[in-house]
Amino acid sequence: MKKSVEILGLPIISITEGRELGMSKTLLIDAKNGSVAAITIEDADWYRGVKLIPYESVIAIGDDAVTVTNSENILTLDAAGDYESLLDENIRVIGTKAITKTGTIQGQVSELFIGDNGKIEKCEITAPDGSSSEIDCDQISIFGKQVTVIDPDAQKKTELKAEAPAISAAPKVEAPKAAAPVAEVKPEPKAEAPKAEAAKPAEIKPAAPAAPKAAPAPAKPEPKKEAIAPKAAPAADIAKQAAADKATEERHRRFLLGKKAARDIQMDNGIFIVKAGQEITEEVLQKAKLANKFIDLSMNIQ
Repeated sequence: MKKSVEILGLPIISITEGRELGMSKTLLIDAKNGSVAAITIEDADWYRGVKLIPYESVIAIGDDAVTVTNSENILTLDAAGDYESLLDENIRVIGTKAITKTGTIQGQVSELFIGDNGKIEKCEITAPDGSSSEIDCDQISIFGKQVTVIDPDAQKKTELKAEAPAISAAPKVEAPKAAAPVAEVKPEPKAEAPKAEAAKPAEIKPAAPAAPKAAPAPAKPEPKKEAIAPKAAPAADIAKQAAADKATEERHRRFLLGKKAARDIQMDNGIFIVKAGQEITEEVLQKAKLANKFIDLSMNIQ
């Protein structure tokens, strides 16, 4: 079991390629199942958009690195269709208010404890007075975007079910069966095996002289291959790629709208595009695109 702080910031290592693929940045939470669905990463190509590793593709999370099989485990936003709804929900859990079903605020979720299978095992709650306590996942009914709902009675119900003794049917008693009489078996006389005659030594025939090896045929010179000039990419492929790039940009815009900036984003001349904590609007996206800060903005949201 690992704390989220022990996972984030670790390098992602491919054990078959022997290289570093990037750095773990955030945990993508599946609120419905109470688990971590994927780990978003930041690499040298961060400006191309969001990338993530499904948690099921993670081999191990050690003290110094997260290991995966190879770079094919990394998914781009275009290939992460199954995770698009989770990216849109953007539930972080940490920082949300912890409140009971009866309406009592317990404090704020300050940490998550993740099991080896990606399941959220426990949450650490920090009370307003600064004290902290741990809540088992069984006591949490909802992981929300702003509120985590706690049901203290849920664990008690689970424990009562586990303690209830199962009533098993009484075993049937079978009447003892009468033993069948055992017939006496008389030993049969052993038949003597005939003695094998001594094997005669095999005659050794002289080996035939080896045939002389034929001289190798002279190698024929290979005909020279004419260099083939690379064909220019057809206009249809160029148009198809342009359409794909435009669709990707539009998906990024929809993903960013309504999110909040994690830090200040400025133009090269120092003018603010958006400040930390401000909501990302169409105007902010337009400014970021004109200033070539669109990808920088997409990598710094909360």
